Amino acid sequence: MTTAFPSAKRAAVRSAVAQAWVERMAGDPEAVSALGVARAHLAAGRNLTGLRRLRVFELWGGLAERGRLEDLLHRSTQFYNPYKERCTVRLSFGDPAPVASADAIALVVERGGERRSAAERWWLHETGEKIEVREGVAWVMSFAVGESAAERARELTVLEDRRHGLFCNPHSQDHRVSGAAVPLPWIGAPQKGAKHGG
Repeated sequence: MTTAFPSAKRAAVRSAVAQAWVERMAGDPEAVSALGVARAHLAAGRNLTGLRRLRVFELWGGLAERGRLEDLLHRSTQFYNPYKERCTVRLSFGDPAPVASADAIALVVERGGERRSAAERWWLHETGEKIEVREGVAWVMSFAVGESAAERARELTVLEDRRHGLFCNPHSQDHRVSGAAVPLPWIGAPQKGAKHGG
């Protein structure tokens, strides 16, 4: 049985936002399939040279320093499986996302369904701190030299018909597109009136 942090350790807790980028260590069949469809059937995808799919978590609230935060993420199956996935943590805009400088990234979130309440409950149990956790899917796109990555990424992201878009169903999902300088926060701010920290 795990116990929450003693109150003496709360001094090391700060109010913040963090991103955790989670990617499979082995090949991702969904990304491989999407790459094939984009290159074969979508004009915007003809010069798509690479495609990766990562889960992105944003944690808001009373977060520990980097080492403790990474340890908590590593221990919880609410976020990732360290035997099958790797996790990159960002605590500031200056921390790079795990993408190449020429990549374009499309973040897709389920409209109204991005909160991860089970992860929030686990965090409260482990640390005594209330946080908000949101999750989205990041599609990391690499294009041939000379392509406008941002423009092609926008064309590929939102599904319009059989020949346009692939990653986001506009009827039930929201999206954002970025270059390698990914915003932090990116998924969204905590709900108004939410309390964080102890």
